[in-house]
Amino acid sequence: MAHPLLTNCPVCSQTLKITKLHCSHCHTTIENEFELSKFVSLTKEQLHFVEVFLVCRGNIKEVEKELGISYPTVRGKLNDIASSLGYESKKKNEVDEKKIVTMLERGEITPDEAIKMLKDE
Repeated sequence: MAHPLLTNCPVCSQTLKITKLHCSHCHTTIENEFELSKFVSLTKEQLHFVEVFLVCRGNIKEVEKELGISYPTVRGKLNDIASSLGYESKKKNEVDEKKIVTMLERGEITPDEAIKMLKDE
């Protein structure tokens, strides 16, 4: 009977290394240190989300419908999965909204420029 792959030690919680592969047909055993895909670290829920995302070809509207969740929830799950895979979310240029409003009030920028600056956020 096959069991789900353990990725963390049940005793100390450190990452386990796969060191043995075995063929149940011919009984060949191969020992070495094997690399695993980053995806093995994802939870079942995260893997299900990735599967739905792929089936929907990355169309967030379709993912929303399929899972019955909102756009912000889809984005949040994507960010969570990217983080779990070791990718940091790229921070866009941080723009101080209050500074933009102040500049607009002083007439230093036009409303169109303010909108553009806020959208680049």
